[in-house]
Amino acid sequence: MFVTLFRKGRIIDPANGIDAEGDLLVVDGRIAEVRTGRRIDAPAGARVVECGGMFVTPGLVDPHVHQTGAASAINGGFTTVCCMPNTNPAIDTVPTVRFVRQAARDAALARVFVVAAATVGRKGEQLAPMAAMSRAGAVAFSDDGECIMNPLVMRRVLETCKSLGKTFMQHCQDHQLSEGGVMNEGPVATRLGLLGWPREAEEIIIERDACLNRSIGARYHAQHVSSGGSAAILRRARAAGNPVSGEVSPHHLLLTDDACDGYDTQAKMNPPLRTKQDIAQLKEAVADGTIDVLATDHAPHTAAEKARDFASAPFGIIGLDCALPLYAKALVDDGVIGWPRMIELLTRTPAELCGLRGDGIGALDVGSKADVTVIDPNHEWTIRADEFASKSRNCPFDGWTVRGRAMYAMISGRTLLDRMPVAAQTA
Repeated sequence: MFVTLFRKGRIIDPANGIDAEGDLLVVDGRIAEVRTGRRIDAPAGARVVECGGMFVTPGLVDPHVHQTGAASAINGGFTTVCCMPNTNPAIDTVPTVRFVRQAARDAALARVFVVAAATVGRKGEQLAPMAAMSRAGAVAFSDDGECIMNPLVMRRVLETCKSLGKTFMQHCQDHQLSEGGVMNEGPVATRLGLLGWPREAEEIIIERDACLNRSIGARYHAQHVSSGGSAAILRRARAAGNPVSGEVSPHHLLLTDDACDGYDTQAKMNPPLRTKQDIAQLKEAVADGTIDVLATDHAPHTAAEKARDFASAPFGIIGLDCALPLYAKALVDDGVIGWPRMIELLTRTPAELCGLRGDGIGALDVGSKADVTVIDPNHEWTIRADEFASKSRNCPFDGWTVRGRAMYAMISGRTLLDRMPVAAQTA
């Protein structure tokens, strides 16, 4: 019998309405007991992890990563990730869904679930075998990296998602409006002589899709929202009863297009970094619940790729290793939301978005698989990209001093991350 007792931590489990100091007992890979108010006596031979001053939470969930990022996920305290289908080949068939799922199981790191392509080759022309991929284990659908531009195809995708009970995640980008754009359209792009990418390219797609979905009622999710105007559109749609949601990433909460100055390709994002006003409006949307999911859009690239000139360098950054303290910096330190709500946006809501709620994902349910993250909210450290679990180093936050870190993570009772002080662990 393998037993771990997390003692005297602040247990934050939004799915079960728990926010109190207590103990959590794991026996043979499953949660045996969650107790607040009174301590749990350690069974003989139990490993005891003293969590005083720390949070004990469900394993963190990221619904939007690329190339799985399983090692980086664990390093950042994420026990579950959902990988996007913009691979080569695209994840648009049953065999590719099965292949990715098996490869993730073989790696034995973070849980990796598949978000499959909604259209063949992510070309937005012909529906992929969505029902068959759903049966094979696809948890949601997206053409991430490409937007479905044809409204008739989009309507059929929404209708299919509705019938399957799956979420559609839209990459919100009107490709005609954004054609050739490499950063936010505005004074910085003009000064740098770079072609701008207007916020309307994002907003128009969300407005169109919300309109299409009014009579369908599918679960629709806007990925990596960058524009304050997009948040306003989502707010109106939700108020009207349309089941839409949105996510926001650390870089869109902390950086503006000024970060592109000097042609710094580490700040080249899709969608692009925008302005202080957009950041303020996105934070407001998080505060009022319009945006209820946090997702990194973790996208690894080599140093050679990012060393190209700004126009030809790839979009995207890595984010899993350092997302937690960056979210805390943007949202908790700035007074937007508190830690319990932030934990909810990193556990319960993304798990529900992808239909994963249950058996250990997104909650600390007694009897479920023990996916647990321990967080020290006061741990101060410096982000060093060369210390990341990822082989890539494309991170604009390298060198930032931050506060808050995942100190411990387990999946089904297996310890995969352990930064706990030696004095905090006994047997």
